[in-house]
Amino acid sequence: MKYGVSLFPTDASISPVELATAAESRGFESIWFPEHSHIPASRRTPFPAGGELPKQYYDVFEPFVSLAAAAAVTKTLKLATGVCLVVQRDPIQTAKDVATLDRISNGRFLFGIGGGWNAEEMENHGTSYKTRFSLMRERVGAMKAIWTQSKAEYHGKYVNFDPIMTWPKPVQKPHPPILVGGGWPGAARRAIEYGDGWMPINIPGRLIRRIPEFWTAAQEAGRDAKTLELTIFGMGSDAEEIAKFEAAGASRVVFMLPADPADKILPRLDSLEKLARNAS
Repeated sequence: MKYGVSLFPTDASISPVELATAAESRGFESIWFPEHSHIPASRRTPFPAGGELPKQYYDVFEPFVSLAAAAAVTKTLKLATGVCLVVQRDPIQTAKDVATLDRISNGRFLFGIGGGWNAEEMENHGTSYKTRFSLMRERVGAMKAIWTQSKAEYHGKYVNFDPIMTWPKPVQKPHPPILVGGGWPGAARRAIEYGDGWMPINIPGRLIRRIPEFWTAAQEAGRDAKTLELTIFGMGSDAEEIAKFEAAGASRVVFMLPADPADKILPRLDSLEKLARNAS
């Protein structure tokens, strides 16, 4: 089992550099940074978890810049988006961002992606909430073409461009792992269709029951389980629950940290290190 940590880096939290060095020194496999370009002041879309939207959503740093800073001070730590909102990004530029980060980290990038939940945020980027998943599929397809072809082109309903040349190409071949975030059944099916893994958020007592269905759906779609990685996001401090997910085929769990300063985060990392060591 591999262990990662996720945090909304802000100007009030532990810095990406300090978190990365602390996580690597404690033996964690990966760090994960989320993405929100902004939060519209209208706040029409309710927060999926209920209640007021936490301030960290307004304050979060740009993930690729943050992960690049983390790459510069680490050697083995995997650097991941959890998740990148590709429906709000230009696919040509995002393909270059991904490839560049994979290059400067010597192949340590994990590309966690998602369709997002904030309709107004998407609208400000010219994206329709209703068609976001169709758009995400095309943008991923376009980026795959860019990463793997010297003269890439893509012609779809939402993404359309004639042959282009753009470098660098990623270190990882054919490209960094694409891990699709989201719940059952939609995100799981998207992961099976065009991803390299599924990354659901843990709902205690509920998600574990869906894992066998995921593997069955993958098999029915002709996907070899060896080509799909199951990452459980939002794991709690329960070694028994971790063991159940491992037995169900998960290869990674990610602990979510609050956007707190270093004096609060570092002791939390110490306790999670002990949990991971005892669970292994």
